[in-house]
Amino acid sequence: MNKITLTADGSNTLYNESIGEHYHSKHGALQESKHVFIDAGLKHTIALFPDQDINILEVGFGTGLNFLLSAAHCSAHNIPLKYTSLEAFPLRSEELESTGYDQYVPQEIWEGLVGNYGKAMQQAVHIVPEQQLRILHTYLHRYESTQQFELVYYDAFSVQHQPEMWTDEIIAHTCKFLKPGGIFVTYAITGKLKRALKSVGFTIEKLPGAPGKREMLRARKDQV
Repeated sequence: MNKITLTADGSNTLYNESIGEHYHSKHGALQESKHVFIDAGLKHTIALFPDQDINILEVGFGTGLNFLLSAAHCSAHNIPLKYTSLEAFPLRSEELESTGYDQYVPQEIWEGLVGNYGKAMQQAVHIVPEQQLRILHTYLHRYESTQQFELVYYDAFSVQHQPEMWTDEIIAHTCKFLKPGGIFVTYAITGKLKRALKSVGFTIEKLPGAPGKREMLRARKDQV
């Protein structure tokens, strides 16, 4: 079982022993998720694609924190959300419940995730009205879809522990699922990653990172 760990902002994360890395920053799991994926990713994308559903592709469902915060934000602002997450090594239900993330989102969203976690790995389910989740138990390189997304959350483990998730080929594969004008956001930033994204037609933004990280990356797919 993955080990529960308290981070600096008082929120929990889990330590994945097989990978050798925590699912979130030790400087603050909640802070990192909000800063990188909600503030720099979701809110920015909503402003770019107003008055429409938001379709998110997440690489790495992990503890579900990014989904919970996304669903809470979209629900509060009456924005329909369709959330597809790829997870090769899903947590057990009891591990998900052990995180204590129920304190950060409305109870109906937490209960909707916990109660439908297994079902979401079989089919798309509505966690609450207008907030849909599908968790695909698959490797990223095996994922194929005709669906186009407004936003990609790239939340794989770090290149030091999961280098196969940061190759030029896998980044290009991921980016083909974004519609023109769509956003790719991740906690990491390297010269190699920037070059990979530029090579497939993205404009790069370097943003201040979450606590403990100097910078992060956001990129927008150029309009055709």
